[in-house]
Amino acid sequence: MEHNMPMGLRFSLLHRAFMKQLNARLQEKGLTGVQFGVLGQLDRLRRAGREEINQRDLEAATRVTHPTMTEIVKRLEKQGFVVCAPSERDRRFKSIRPTEKADALRREMDELDGNIYRELCRGLTPEEVASLGKITDKMLDNIFSECCRKEGGGADA
Repeated sequence: MEHNMPMGLRFSLLHRAFMKQLNARLQEKGLTGVQFGVLGQLDRLRRAGREEINQRDLEAATRVTHPTMTEIVKRLEKQGFVVCAPSERDRRFKSIRPTEKADALRREMDELDGNIYRELCRGLTPEEVASLGKITDKMLDNIFSECCRKEGGGADA
């Protein structure tokens, strides 16, 4: 194995290894990665305290167009992962809620994610695994602070 490969290629290979295993499990469930991503955003919005989530919220969170999101939500509802009902706040919108089936899938995928991570970290000491977590946390902070600067109209915008 070549150890002097560019860092971007390293991250790409790790991402592909993760996604290959996650997508295989999702395929068994009849879902695509995009559909699972929408369920993930629905879960994040719900955990952030949003009482009612509609299609526009999901479109903004995932940066998916209205027609595409309409199809995704229809499929998720047909498969029993979400329930759509008229909004109590604005009847022009449908409130979208995850079902217990979606919550069970999230727990299963979180467990699979942990298993894949542990497999990829095989051979690392507990200290190295902890360092990796701290390093990637900092890298994510850098990404999100850059996004906020650009969205806020800073010098980089």
